[in-house]
Amino acid sequence: MVIPSYNSGARLLDTVLAALAEWPAVWVVLDGSTDGSEVSLGQRRGLRLIRRARNGGKGAAVLDALRLAEAARFTHVLVMDADGQHPAGHIRPFMQASQARPEAMVLGVPQFGPDAPSLRVRGRRISNWWAQLETGWAGIGDSLFGFRVYPIGKLLPLMERSASMRRFDFDPEAAVRLSWAGVPAINLPVPVRYLRPEEGGVSHFRYGRDNLLLTVMHARLVAGALARLPMLTRRHIARRSG
Repeated sequence: MVIPSYNSGARLLDTVLAALAEWPAVWVVLDGSTDGSEVSLGQRRGLRLIRRARNGGKGAAVLDALRLAEAARFTHVLVMDADGQHPAGHIRPFMQASQARPEAMVLGVPQFGPDAPSLRVRGRRISNWWAQLETGWAGIGDSLFGFRVYPIGKLLPLMERSASMRRFDFDPEAAVRLSWAGVPAINLPVPVRYLRPEEGGVSHFRYGRDNLLLTVMHARLVAGALARLPMLTRRHIARRSG
């Protein structure tokens, strides 16, 4: 499993320890981090640190890990955030779901508590609607949630052929393009926490910058979906009639 990290602070150690308690191989991609948060990790059984000289974004960090994982003959990768939002206790159920259906991507569907910022919750509904439209309602339960299992053999070629999917656009575009490639989605509910700064919560999301990035991404995907419209229409009709 892979944990991309950029200046994640003290929460990184808690996240890694929780992940190691659930899974024997945990790779942390230090995406140009400058806060020294990796120092606390030390050397631990099952832990591998992958260092990027410059911050390139979540997708760029995942891409580096995918290349190394494929070379190491891994077939699937679970990606989770470093900030403590994702519960490590769901790692094994997600891996088991992937083992049962290796052809699929396993997508977390966030179950929000009262700590979730309302603006973020409303914003993701918009992104989810666009993702459903772009895929002909293929069943992407949530387009933005980063707790997922991906089939490496399907995702890596898509990322290698594209200059996008490197930053905050990674999760939604990966799900849409994998759907276009015929990868079915398994949606599993996952509780999510939004930690306050005094709890060690760290967020690098910027409303203006990242919402603009998502807008451009969806415009690009809509154009791609229009080119695929006959196939998507047939898929939607078949799903409705079934």
